[in-house]
Amino acid sequence: MPARIVATSRNGAGMKFEGTKNYVTTQDLTIAVNAAITLERPLLIKGEPGTGKTVLAIEVAKALGVPLLEWHIKSTTKAQQGLYEYDAVSRLRDSQLGDERVKDISNYIKRGPLWNAFTMNERSLLLIDEIDKADIEFPNDLLQELDRMEFFVYETGETIKASQRPIVIITSNNEKELPDAFLRRCFFHYIKFPEPDTMKEIIDVHFPDLKGMLVREAMKVFYDMRDVPGMKKKPSTSELLDWIKLLLNEDITPEMLREQDPRKLIPPLHGALLKNEQDVYLFERLAFLARQKQNQQK
Repeated sequence: MPARIVATSRNGAGMKFEGTKNYVTTQDLTIAVNAAITLERPLLIKGEPGTGKTVLAIEVAKALGVPLLEWHIKSTTKAQQGLYEYDAVSRLRDSQLGDERVKDISNYIKRGPLWNAFTMNERSLLLIDEIDKADIEFPNDLLQELDRMEFFVYETGETIKASQRPIVIITSNNEKELPDAFLRRCFFHYIKFPEPDTMKEIIDVHFPDLKGMLVREAMKVFYDMRDVPGMKKKPSTSELLDWIKLLLNEDITPEMLREQDPRKLIPPLHGALLKNEQDVYLFERLAFLARQKQNQQK
């Protein structure tokens, strides 16, 4: 059953996530979060885009009352950037200008998210978002640091060691496989696409005063669209919420959504749900075939 319980914050050992009023979580997901906290292992969350992976980390941090540090990964991101970056170019330029700052090399070291998380006075939550965007070596390059919770800074000769082991949540859209050695060090959970009952709970959180009839019709259209074979990108939870917001803004009625006219097979304001021309063409083609079939039956 979905859980929407406000968690009480606990410091140090014994932290437990019980869901929040703003994030609908399943029992399996709640268990996964707490297992990762207990084992002090990174929690690897996979799932299709729009299933709330990033928001989960934000809500866990809020519920436990711990600071949140976010590291959003891009295709060009290197693991070293999570530790620190040394700006040798700026130091060389300053030395040519006679700047006194060059005497202290630490002036040219930029701390990364892991450094900041390791040196906080309290336990924090570190989000490593969309790790699968980086190259295949990226996860392996972080194995030792995430395992030992320490790393060496060659420029200053110091070792940065976590005073409070941070909670680490790593998200992946499953765009590429992650190395086995990395997976062994994580607690894994796959967020399944919400069943209708769970989706209704999610909608209730965002639209508490929405009439039931419109919700039912909107969900029927939404799940029917997701079931159409051949879609390149199925609409996600976040896109359903955007679509409902537009339906309300445009005063679209349940009757309009229920209309079975084959010429209107594509739902109103479909741009919130269909995000590429192939899927739009697919639904236009289905509408054309439906019209043909209707004409033949006359």
